[in-house]
Amino acid sequence: MVEVVGPVRWRGTPYWFAGAPDGSLGLLLMSHVLAAVAWPYANGPRHIGHVSGFGVPSDVFARYMRMAGHDVLMVSGTDEHGTPIQVQADADGVTPRELADRYNRVIVEDLHGLGLSYDLFTRTTTRNHYAVVQELFEGMYRNGYIVPKTTMGAISPSTGRTLPDRYIEGTCPICGYDSARGDQCDNCGNQLDPIDLINPKSRINGEAPKFVETEHFFLDLPALAEVLRQWLDTREGWRPNVLRFSRNLLDDLQPRAITRDLEWGVPIPLDGWRDRSDKRIYVWFDAVIGYLSASIEWARRSGDPEAWRKYWNSKDGEGSVPSADGVGEDARSYYFMGKDNIVFHSVIWPALLSGYSGEGSRDGEPGELGRLNLPTEVVSSEYLTMEGRKFSSSRKVVIYVRDFLERYDADALRYFIAAAGPESNDTDFTWAEFLRRNNDELVAGWGNLVNRSVSMAAKNFGAIPPVDPAGLTEADEALLATARAGFAGVGDLIGRHRQKQAIGEAMKVVAEANRYLSEQAPWKLKDEADKPRMGTILHVALQVISDANTLLTPFLPHSAQQVHELLGGTGVHAPMPVIEQVDDLDGGPAYPVLTGDYTVGARWESVAIEAGRPLAAPKPVFRKLDPSIVDEELARLAG
Repeated sequence: MVEVVGPVRWRGTPYWFAGAPDGSLGLLLMSHVLAAVAWPYANGPRHIGHVSGFGVPSDVFARYMRMAGHDVLMVSGTDEHGTPIQVQADADGVTPRELADRYNRVIVEDLHGLGLSYDLFTRTTTRNHYAVVQELFEGMYRNGYIVPKTTMGAISPSTGRTLPDRYIEGTCPICGYDSARGDQCDNCGNQLDPIDLINPKSRINGEAPKFVETEHFFLDLPALAEVLRQWLDTREGWRPNVLRFSRNLLDDLQPRAITRDLEWGVPIPLDGWRDRSDKRIYVWFDAVIGYLSASIEWARRSGDPEAWRKYWNSKDGEGSVPSADGVGEDARSYYFMGKDNIVFHSVIWPALLSGYSGEGSRDGEPGELGRLNLPTEVVSSEYLTMEGRKFSSSRKVVIYVRDFLERYDADALRYFIAAAGPESNDTDFTWAEFLRRNNDELVAGWGNLVNRSVSMAAKNFGAIPPVDPAGLTEADEALLATARAGFAGVGDLIGRHRQKQAIGEAMKVVAEANRYLSEQAPWKLKDEADKPRMGTILHVALQVISDANTLLTPFLPHSAQQVHELLGGTGVHAPMPVIEQVDDLDGGPAYPVLTGDYTVGARWESVAIEAGRPLAAPKPVFRKLDPSIVDEELARLAG
């Protein structure tokens, strides 16, 4: 049997040691884990459907991996370029930058309210981001994977502006779907060009677009198809829908435009193009590069400008680098998003990384950033609907994160998303189900276990009681073993992105503890002679509460801190993000970021509670909601 000891940190990097049969200890390098979270578009506030895909799942994973001893970097930011921003800015009578500033701050505050533990949540309008985007563009251009091409572009006859592909709608020429977009048919999944659509029209004003010749740069996806296929064939453990969809996309890859006739965006970094005000890099190209630019910005702000490389540069380009003794991994990267973004993360982004690294059919050499790692896994969620309907801000079928947090607790939403969210199937959010899960599972299940156990211990002992010298019963031992076993089971499920199962297993520990208390009935042990047994029962219950609280910390960090303190704990149990106003590193305007110190807090292990630690009468951890909230919220939707 191999014994694992650690982790031990040296220069900020966690290491574990594995015992070999001869008694020696071999070094195990813990992984550098990049949690790359989809970038919310800064044209409005985000609703709970958005954060069910990119927000909560990524934070649960990142928090668990940190607690398990891994070196985690979680990055994202607001996506702020493209025609939709420009169109809305015109409608609001502001500049695109002013609109982006407004919603960048709103989104930062909302994600902070949810407790999403970003190491850096930034934006795509920083000068650092511009420089990184232009470096990748130039590197792929040198390697021959970006090529100029004359094409037919869609123009709005009334404004003279380019219509983005997704703002053109018509009938798919392949499957006949009558609501296909100009970039892709959501029904058959095929990539399209706007000119291919039958009866195309603008989604902005309904007019038929005018198609004119224009010169643009294209990503030569066919030249990267084979390297993408080889990479996808090595992927294991992905959600089946993601892998199947991604492989199907490779069957008919076409060159894809990466520049547009726009005024708002990253300039094209080539002679004859960089000073043009009417041509910009396409928003989808610059947004996915944000994962890399945010990592570089984080490193620059950390005081070690090269620190980003441990998450991005590996010998084989895939993140798997054996340590000196042949075990362990150096870097892994996990990308979190909703299913509408799969193509950008499982095909487009790996193509950009491969082209920059010189790994397609045209070969080439990596640029100054080096050979860049391909994703370890693309973690895509399905869609969350609301009361049987698709989320729609225009139709008011929506509840924004900000409005939700004004009326309900953040952990109540986090719990619903983890336990009932769209992990592998489209899921419907209903207020009745939200009420049931909050009141029956959080309040009556977990909250009640904490409240009654701490209350009895505080009332009868004033502190965590000791274990009876007579020892533990079989029932005591069984419950403690169940809780300890949860660390391996729940941790494995979170690590494999099975968060519904994971939180279900954690709540089974809660259910077992509630059953144990009901069967042992410590409140009936009123005689002085029975007090040692009462103390043992409560000690066991409080130990299991401590363990269950650790198991639930990645999911419910706000309440986990409260439970930690109710058990007499001090210090930070579940670290939280902070909002900081920072200067642009390269002289641009200042802006708010989300960041935090996550080196403190609980570790993924059972920690023995300390008998004699003072306890006070507890306050409820969760709020019981009145059933009337269902009708109130449905009335808001109807209004």
